[in-house]
Amino acid sequence: MVTNTVAIEVVPRTERPHICNSIFFGGKSMKKLTSSQVRQMFLDFFKEHGHMVLKSASLIPQDDPTLLWINSGVATMKKYFDGSVVPKNHRITSSQKSIRTNDIENVGKTARHQTFFEMLGNFSVGDYFKEEVIPWAWEFLTSDKWLGLDPDKLYVTVYPKDTDAYRLWHEVVGLPESHIVQLEDNFWDIGEGPCGPDSEIFYDRGQENNDVAEDDPENFPGGENARYLEIWNIVFSQYNHLANGKYVDQPHKNIDTGMGLERVVSVIQDAPTNFETDLFMPIIKQTEKLSDGKQYNKVAEDDVAFKIIADHVRAVSFAIADGALPSNSGRGYVLRRLIRRADLNGKRLGIKGAFLYKLVGVVGEIMKSHYPEVVDQQAFVEKVIKNEEDRFQETLSSGLNLLDSLISDAKSAKATKLSGKDAFKLFDTYGFPYELTFEAAQDAGLAVDKEEFDAEMRAQKERARKARGNLQSMGSQDITLMNIKDESVFEYHQLQEDHAKLLDIVVDDKLVDQVNGEQATLIFDKTPFYAERGGQVADHGEIFNQAGELVAHVIDVQHAPNDQNLHFVELVLPMQKGEEYVLKVDEQRRRGLKHNHTATHLLHAALRQVLGTHTHQAGSLVEPDYLRFDFTSLEPMTKREIATVERLVNEKIWAEIPVKTTITDQETGLKMGALALFGEKYHEKVRVVQINDFSIEFCGGTHCENTDQIGMLKIVSESAIGAGMRRIVAVTGQQAYEYAVKHDEILKEIQDEVKATKVDDIQNKVVALEDALREEQKTVEQLKSQINQAKASDLTDDIKDINGLKVIAKIVDVDGMNDLRELSDNWKTQNLSDVLILGTTVAGKANMLISLNDKAIKAGHKAGDLIKIAAPIFGGGGGGRPNMAQAGGKNPAGLAKALETVLNEL
Repeated sequence: MVTNTVAIEVVPRTERPHICNSIFFGGKSMKKLTSSQVRQMFLDFFKEHGHMVLKSASLIPQDDPTLLWINSGVATMKKYFDGSVVPKNHRITSSQKSIRTNDIENVGKTARHQTFFEMLGNFSVGDYFKEEVIPWAWEFLTSDKWLGLDPDKLYVTVYPKDTDAYRLWHEVVGLPESHIVQLEDNFWDIGEGPCGPDSEIFYDRGQENNDVAEDDPENFPGGENARYLEIWNIVFSQYNHLANGKYVDQPHKNIDTGMGLERVVSVIQDAPTNFETDLFMPIIKQTEKLSDGKQYNKVAEDDVAFKIIADHVRAVSFAIADGALPSNSGRGYVLRRLIRRADLNGKRLGIKGAFLYKLVGVVGEIMKSHYPEVVDQQAFVEKVIKNEEDRFQETLSSGLNLLDSLISDAKSAKATKLSGKDAFKLFDTYGFPYELTFEAAQDAGLAVDKEEFDAEMRAQKERARKARGNLQSMGSQDITLMNIKDESVFEYHQLQEDHAKLLDIVVDDKLVDQVNGEQATLIFDKTPFYAERGGQVADHGEIFNQAGELVAHVIDVQHAPNDQNLHFVELVLPMQKGEEYVLKVDEQRRRGLKHNHTATHLLHAALRQVLGTHTHQAGSLVEPDYLRFDFTSLEPMTKREIATVERLVNEKIWAEIPVKTTITDQETGLKMGALALFGEKYHEKVRVVQINDFSIEFCGGTHCENTDQIGMLKIVSESAIGAGMRRIVAVTGQQAYEYAVKHDEILKEIQDEVKATKVDDIQNKVVALEDALREEQKTVEQLKSQINQAKASDLTDDIKDINGLKVIAKIVDVDGMNDLRELSDNWKTQNLSDVLILGTTVAGKANMLISLNDKAIKAGHKAGDLIKIAAPIFGGGGGGRPNMAQAGGKNPAGLAKALETVLNEL
């Protein structure tokens, strides 16, 4: 294939067309449609045009570390557009729930900004192109059968060099030239990977809905104005942006379109903004009831608060239902920030305490026709949000105390404003909006350094941008693998194929007929080798020729774009395309994988039974010698819960239950009660793995024929891997036996150490030893207290008189900070002086304590200030209250000088 290099210059627009005096004919009346009807109409339209309707993916990206959230419809299509997977149907449509938080500060202040939204999309993966998609878009928007929008109110923008798109809009659709705007910005390019021109469709809401004047240069479709509302974008992904900056033709041209549901519904329902539609108003109405008599559309500032709450509760409800939980990092931090931002705006409406969780049910009711997950998990979502709200109330109190302290310190220092860094800390750590800090400072007669605050905000965004990298970028298409269409069948229960024909050989991304080198990638007409998927690692094994000679070691197996099993091999002898070979799986490895995979199904079911059905699998790893299972949970499992889960799994193993597999369609599988795992995409035909009615799941992995083959399961560990995410590591069969033997040996060694006559007596022996140890420790503490009292009396040997204050300053020989505090308590009780400065050295580390009585404090001294002067001298840091402070450091040699420095300061 010859790849054509094309010259493309993508430059910012400099001259913008001006459109005015538009005449609209007919005044076509608008259909009255609900948001649910609009969504379904879109999917039905493209289904009629041969598209496969995909269910919305989870908001949490699967197998895509470049994304924090699914932020568009195309984000779920990467594997199709980059060619790593070839879809069964090359025409796809979906309504994809999405989250974007790059403009969170604008939510509520503009008509269209949202964190959670739905993207209606239709996609062509190397199938149709401009000639089909442009007329379809026009038909869906204007036909009376579909949305029935007034054609005279629709405008489009095109890339100036895209003459095909211009011609189709003008000559085929019939759009007048005055309604077609050419803009240099109309080129979708996010770096290396697929790119191309795009065409945006705008709806003219009329000059009366505009925020710029009739003669303003921005008053045109694509300009910065409120009149022309972009409702649809069609990307013609026809080029590939190479790493060297060149643009070349895509081997397979793609179509990626996106229509924001909220935007088009605002047009259909004649709403001034997205928020006056049936997607938001029920939430706003319920918030009115919770507020202190506030009403929407009365006061502009209140409206912003209502909108923020309505948007944020949608985002967090769906994110939590999809398995995300609040935390201090990543997507968990986003949730925490959204909940806190909503709560602060509730406060502005006079709502006291936690309230956001009360709106979850309203969100669920609005969306349940297409997204039942919020209703299905309402109790769990409410619990998570309420816990976070209650936690924020405590944080809010801390933040208010810090803010009061900052204002007090600024006044004491006779400053005129708070620093921007402090304002940003309040925002970043405590969730305080800048406005809240500004208002509090203003009430105290202070300003806030806004420039410094903005600089901190920009720095944080830059850090986040660098951490994300090029989030939406896609890989280049591997045309060699994409073009391999040969059918290859995976045989689940076969461990040896006597007549597997070698169909394709790939070496260095090229198809060859023969391979003599060290490594190659092979596709056979049938294979017993399992390709890695669903957490189960790949089979390993060997390949023999018909003479019984070993020709290759299979070291890995992965899925090709057209779903064949790709065998990565290290060659021993040459191999020839078209020849037949014997493929033999490593039976011991396969056995371990089967046992552990079936065990994960039992473990999943047991966890849901013990912890609750809100528990979701968040990931798994099935290795031959152990299994790892990740799941959602707000709290660590108790010892009793772990034991109960383990017992329940083993009971199912010992019950010798047949493991039944059924090939069926998705709908039938769901009716059977099969559990569809989070974020997984299933083919038209699915495999249901059933263990009685205890566990029924969609799964393509290898499994036991009967649970008794597992032998037993032993949970090795249960631990946290993130906020609201737990991980169980377990072993089965031989590994479980070896684990038990090893721990039995450890137990017997402990038995010998504690001199127990039998294993059952170990616990009593240990308790007795602990009791004896505690008694000895009490004796030691009493003796130490007596010694410290004696040492306290010795402190009076050298009392200095400094500026009318009696001062004791000594380096003493004690066991650390606890003893220094005890000396300080005795000093205070006996009223030995006004100032006490003590230092000690323990295990090569320095400790210092400073205590002041009321007389010293009234003289203008603070223990915390003094310790901050002293600590750096002995290589440490510390702090405390005005009457007592302490510090630790790593340079004991500096203690004497530190004492002297404090005395000089006094």
